[in-house]
Amino acid sequence: MSELSTLARPYAEAVFRLAQGEKDLAGWSSRLQSLALIVSDAQVARLIADPAVSTGRVAGLIIEVAGSDLGERGGNFAKVLAENDRLSLLPEIGAQFETLKANAEGTLEATITSAQELTQAQLDDLVAGLKTKFNRAVNVQVAVDPELIGGAVIAIGDQVIDGSVKGRLQRMSFALQA
Repeated sequence: MSELSTLARPYAEAVFRLAQGEKDLAGWSSRLQSLALIVSDAQVARLIADPAVSTGRVAGLIIEVAGSDLGERGGNFAKVLAENDRLSLLPEIGAQFETLKANAEGTLEATITSAQELTQAQLDDLVAGLKTKFNRAVNVQVAVDPELIGGAVIAIGDQVIDGSVKGRLQRMSFALQA
């Protein structure tokens, strides 16, 4: 995973600088999401990995599937990634771009995973607490994972706050084994 991050970082930073210069962070965010979705498709992933298919052909296919919203610069970016055998990095490039975008906009991206669906009041309380703790606006994505048994896990960047029953049981198990 860290190797993917390392390989994707220069591309994410370059696209971010380009997007800032064009004052089009939202547009590039959308382009990167589309490209990441396309290369995540199993058939496209097989084409990318197939040495018999030229990089130009793969890039052309991806550009065609992405459509006119990709634009000339987006198409050029896809071609550069294809030529450097980096198309498979697009999901990671997109994730790093979103982090850079959030930092520039003064917001944090948080994922809250709970054992059960949260009520709006619970979600509002969590978001308010995160805003207070980090002194920044927080964009939240919510997920449900019944395996947590109870509680929630909050991930913000590389920081994880594990308040789940599953996490507590694991920590207790490690403590008893020591």
